[in-house]
Amino acid sequence: MIRVVCPGSFDPVTNGHLDIISRAAKLHDEVIVAVLRNLAKSSLFTADERIEMLREVTKEHANVRVAKFNGLIVDFCRANDVSAIVKGLRAVSDFDYEMQMAQMNYNQAGVETLFMTTNPLYAFLSSSLVKEFARYGGDVSGLVPESVLRRLTERLASE
Repeated sequence: MIRVVCPGSFDPVTNGHLDIISRAAKLHDEVIVAVLRNLAKSSLFTADERIEMLREVTKEHANVRVAKFNGLIVDFCRANDVSAIVKGLRAVSDFDYEMQMAQMNYNQAGVETLFMTTNPLYAFLSSSLVKEFARYGGDVSGLVPESVLRRLTERLASE
């Protein structure tokens, strides 16, 4: 069985994230979407809320499961018998950072990293940009799943 992980903060999950997750699910036996609980970062949604949203929007994929992690992704990989990390690349600028991370992960734990280029429809898309645009009343309806849009709108209205 080939098990891979798609790690990230997913705050919130975007259609770009879902594109990478669904494409990875077509290529591998199991995809674990690992939600980073980063204590140093202030998130709009809690890790549990992000997990709930991801479970809802990935439920059509029987081979996708969602889990929480903190610490090093290579430790998560070891603990879950994961052979590779799947990362989406939006632009060349993403590659510089991701290549360093991939080399460190391989050096430390022998974990491979597989890069997938982003669908051009989502090449500009990031969770941070979605939050910022939505915060100022921008229309992000085509950038996140409908259920995520509802939660995002509610959360920003209560800020």
